[in-house]
Amino acid sequence: MSGSTITQPQRHSYTPSRAARELGLKRSEFDLAVHLGQIRTVPDEGGGGRRVTRAEIDQLRASDGFPDSLHQRVRVVGTTDGAEIMDIPVGRFTRLARLGLVSPVRFYLNRYRAVVWLYLADELEQFTTVEEHTPLLTGRRMPEGLRGMLDAGVDLRARNWRGRHRGFLLRLADDPWESAGALAAFLDSAQISEIVPDPYERSHLGRFRPGPPIHGAQGSPAAHLVEKIMTADDPDEIDWLRTDLTRALEDARRFRPAPRPTTRRMPPAQPQDGPAPQERGLLSWLRRRSA
Repeated sequence: MSGSTITQPQRHSYTPSRAARELGLKRSEFDLAVHLGQIRTVPDEGGGGRRVTRAEIDQLRASDGFPDSLHQRVRVVGTTDGAEIMDIPVGRFTRLARLGLVSPVRFYLNRYRAVVWLYLADELEQFTTVEEHTPLLTGRRMPEGLRGMLDAGVDLRARNWRGRHRGFLLRLADDPWESAGALAAFLDSAQISEIVPDPYERSHLGRFRPGPPIHGAQGSPAAHLVEKIMTADDPDEIDWLRTDLTRALEDARRFRPAPRPTTRRMPPAQPQDGPAPQERGLLSWLRRRSA
């Protein structure tokens, strides 16, 4: 692409990979910083995707403690390191996470297809500084209400991750259809069919529906597991998503109706000399058959 064809915003902005290098971040750290709103991006008008302006990079590099402060804000840890940061046993940390008291920000599947949840180190450190949390960290037993939730099998880790990821997708949405797609990403196809019965509108919505942040081979057990994590399964969460998606679709329809195929008017039939095409084809077939 020549310099004359690059738009003015692109000449003063960088691709995500270049922006990550400018900020001294790994690409995974950069993506998480964008996810958390630590780095602002703008639409790439040239080829889709997102870019980072030079002004944004300059502002981040001029902030106090850069680059260590930025690295710390995107530092993630697993269960073992999280428990060490909070100075509690691993089992207690897992219980706090299942109860939704600490929320994962990312996950991946290990070689055994087990879900490994990751947490922001900064948030775990802040949790320990709140006086009301002291009994949860030092008490011999969980409060009775929380114990009852654990006994009932409550595990809010996936739901809390979906909430964070949904916020990220909605922040990136540039128009009502993208907002609707971000909400639809967490509902299964049956739910979407009920909310959007029109097939053309449903197809248009699907163009803006993001997939999971990590993928496995299509149809593989890993892909099914990631899809399960991505899809809301709690009745309250599903109701909330359905209500918000319905409202978002109302805005999207007013903003720009979903495209539909145009009806083409056929020209009037013209008089033909000789038999019609179908008849000519049939006569030819009969002649070949007779021969």
